[in-house]
Amino acid sequence: MTSDNFAGNHDKPPTRSTSILTKLAHGSAPFLSTFLLIHLSAPALATIGGSSLSSNVMLLGREYYQTVFGERYLLLTPLAIHVASSMSKRLIAPSSNPPRKLTSTLSITAYSALLVFLPIHFITHRLAPADASPPIFAVGPSELDYEFVKTGLAQFPWRSWALYTGLVASVLVHAVEGMYVIGATWLGARISSRARKLIAGAAAFPVLLGVWTLWREPLMGLSSVVERYGASFNRLWVYRL
Repeated sequence: MTSDNFAGNHDKPPTRSTSILTKLAHGSAPFLSTFLLIHLSAPALATIGGSSLSSNVMLLGREYYQTVFGERYLLLTPLAIHVASSMSKRLIAPSSNPPRKLTSTLSITAYSALLVFLPIHFITHRLAPADASPPIFAVGPSELDYEFVKTGLAQFPWRSWALYTGLVASVLVHAVEGMYVIGATWLGARISSRARKLIAGAAAFPVLLGVWTLWREPLMGLSSVVERYGASFNRLWVYRL
């Protein structure tokens, strides 16, 4: 997510406070982009090497974003700074220099990701599997690979497809729109709306193609583990609809 407005949007210059918030929002964006690149590489590579390669890439990626240091300082802290600075900027923006409209593509994708898709994804893939009560019995990190994703796609196909597609679309469209804002603010670079849509689509295509590859693969996990996976998904209301 990126700041809701930038210097090129309005005739009047930003105040000192909004300028600082803009720098915080833009400065935190590269950390989030790095996380996205690493995290989304795993499903994208399923097209080449199936779930085995995806799982291996995911395990390597966890060394960046799921260690005590990495998760705290390379992911969660930049995310908190990004969200807080962008929302604060919207709240304190003077009437002479109003924030970007909530109906803009940048804002819609930001809030749909933040309020809908990211919370569901985090609960589904991190919190629910860690439940130590039966029948989940705390699925450990070593067991939580792309067989988990495949189980969700097999047992809850339309829900999983809707959530993965919504998440990938919202974060990648937002990322491309955000890069445009940052480039326009600091470099004066301009990219047409059509070009930005094509870039976002080109980025999303290999990821969703990888998800389709995973969906087509047979489940290869032990039946007892697959049952625990299924129970984990059922912990969340959206999979019980």
